[in-house]
Amino acid sequence: MTPEPPEPLTEATVSRRAYRSRSAQPRPAGSPPRAGRNLPAATGVGLLLGGLVVASLLLYPWAFVALITFAAALAIWELDHAFRVGRIYPPFPPLLLSAGLVPLAYAGGPEALAVGFAGAVALVLLWRSVGHPDGAARDVAGGVFIVAYVPLLGAIASLMLAEPDGQWRILTFVLVTVASDTGGYAVGVLRGRTPMAPSLSPKKSWEGFAGSVAASAVVGALAVALLLDGRWWAGALIGVVAAAFATVGDLAESAIKRDLGIKDMGDLLPGHGGVMDRLDSMVVNAPVCWVLLSLLV
Repeated sequence: MTPEPPEPLTEATVSRRAYRSRSAQPRPAGSPPRAGRNLPAATGVGLLLGGLVVASLLLYPWAFVALITFAAALAIWELDHAFRVGRIYPPFPPLLLSAGLVPLAYAGGPEALAVGFAGAVALVLLWRSVGHPDGAARDVAGGVFIVAYVPLLGAIASLMLAEPDGQWRILTFVLVTVASDTGGYAVGVLRGRTPMAPSLSPKKSWEGFAGSVAASAVVGALAVALLLDGRWWAGALIGVVAAAFATVGDLAESAIKRDLGIKDMGDLLPGHGGVMDRLDSMVVNAPVCWVLLSLLV
């Protein structure tokens, strides 16, 4: 067989090789548990973020919309920076403007969100078309991906909030997603033995996934019954599906980071990494919970 040509030696290639080398090294004795988080810092940041979400939901709905819009803008900035490490250069100004999809969805509903998304995609295309043609298709594809991945999916949380009991729907969505992450982390550290996707996330195990499903199902049953006056089994079903999609969201972001050769999307949140490292499962779960809550509750 003819050997494959060597990978071009670029900045992204060097970054990926360094990351793969670090990932392959064995864990030294006395290092943190297999999940690898700074647990006190992660707990403190998680409680602070949770308090901000609950306070904004209960005090004034537009405060929650503003919080999500700000988080989306930070996540867009992180993704843009990460893509540039991989030599993908999406046009940043239209990406930042696309964070406006979050308040647009809350004020105008699904129709306004669809029109806004189409406009954001067109703006990315037009903005990049005036530059040098080299890499244009790659840059436009990266820009459209960022618009769809963060502001579009994040804006669906605004659609949930716009319902008459929107605050409680958002709280249910947040609780089942956080329960999935927490249950998976706890069981994965204590009992994790069987890797789920070693090439993407070596620390994620099938035992941890079972913990995610169990925790999310219990929390979903309680949240739907107590907060939304719904049927407990509907909440349990929502929790199971949410845990599955939260895991998919986590693995999808891991695949992106592996390809770009980075460990975290950023370092703004101690113990978590970047904003996008915290939102990876949230953005994927938002449309899932929106649909399931609309159908079952």
